[in-house]
Amino acid sequence: MSEQSYDKQQPRSHQMVKAATAATAGGSLLVLSGLTLAGTVIALTLATPLLVIFSPVLVPAALAIFLICSGFLASGGFGVAAVSVLSWIYRYVTGKHPPGADQLDYAKTKLGAKAREMKERVEQ
Repeated sequence: MSEQSYDKQQPRSHQMVKAATAATAGGSLLVLSGLTLAGTVIALTLATPLLVIFSPVLVPAALAIFLICSGFLASGGFGVAAVSVLSWIYRYVTGKHPPGADQLDYAKTKLGAKAREMKERVEQ
């Protein structure tokens, strides 16, 4: 049953209650967003002088915190990458055939064939 046919079967009073509820919820959310905007503007107006006064301290501190967090995140990411690569290599060496092993074997045979071909050219 489609939504339109469902709406047509409902009494008009139910449709009016739905519309009133939607309007009330929408209006409430609109008022809350306006209050949030007004509070943000007031807080920014009050905080701007403090930010200007303390900016010689805050900017280097924020930069240092950003660099420290970036360093930790990068080192963690590199650590995860290293562990996953070592795990893949271990599975490959032990013969468990990890994903991508076919491509590696194909490249190995292709390089071996090219190396033999070059060796034969040099020997002639």
